[in-house]
Amino acid sequence: MAFEIHRPVLPLQVIEALAPGRDGLIVDATVGLGGHAHALLGACADVRLLGLDLDPTALALAREKLALFADRVELVESSYRDLAMLLAQRGETQVRGVLFDLGVSSLQLDTPNRGFSFRHDAPLDMRFAPRGMTAAELLSTLGEDELVKILRAYGEEPRARRVARAIVRAQTRAPIRTTGELHRIVAGALPAVHHGIDPATRTFQALRIVTNRELEDLPVALEQAAHLLAPGGRLAVIAFHSIEDRLVKHTLRRLSGRCVCQPGATTCECRPERLLELITRRPLRPDAAEIAENPRARSARLRVAERRQP
Repeated sequence: MAFEIHRPVLPLQVIEALAPGRDGLIVDATVGLGGHAHALLGACADVRLLGLDLDPTALALAREKLALFADRVELVESSYRDLAMLLAQRGETQVRGVLFDLGVSSLQLDTPNRGFSFRHDAPLDMRFAPRGMTAAELLSTLGEDELVKILRAYGEEPRARRVARAIVRAQTRAPIRTTGELHRIVAGALPAVHHGIDPATRTFQALRIVTNRELEDLPVALEQAAHLLAPGGRLAVIAFHSIEDRLVKHTLRRLSGRCVCQPGATTCECRPERLLELITRRPLRPDAAEIAENPRARSARLRVAERRQP
């Protein structure tokens, strides 16, 4: 299966960013199948790693991949929003580095019954972990106006009203239970595929983000990570679409002491902190060779920041 040849994106840049030549604890806050963790542990014999992920299937596969480093690895089924609590429970007050590799994984996309992809007709689930509401259950609770907001905010869907109206109309006839049903409804409400991008892509992205609270929890997790870094420690974040990257950019700027309030604001309400120094003014991107080998890397953007010295 495709996830068996999973390739982490920007692996050399991640190794360089997190400076594994020094000892200490690195947190992989989205360990997934363990690709980045394997690269980091292999690059330095003195690094310990705590890997977090909500997906128990991914964790089981990561445990197999990282078996060679078992004495230096702990894997935990948890959200990155619990980072500070998990470290406190382990008596860890500072870490050398933290990595966030955001978004959906190859495992989730390529497993049909997970319901992340419209390439397979499957139950509309989309959950990273088998708890909480599925995307189908969430969709059944949303009115047209709420759905429009979600599609605009998390999918950047320019025809959000048209899509939301079609979904709500369909829901009045019968609950939308599968990816195939949702795909047909959205595709029927929008023009045909343009430049190879399926018209349902934005809707599926928005529902996945809301189902898993991805962007709701991210700023809190990034702030926790910044406070937990040792002086000189580094935070590295890989985002795959503009919504994620914009949120990461603004959060890191605020944590580097810069105001990120809306232009024209009379007073600053974002409470900037001078915790970090931005290492990457512009995000690092994969080169042509990496994209040719791993097409899913094409939209990856890596931002890095370092904890200031006291």
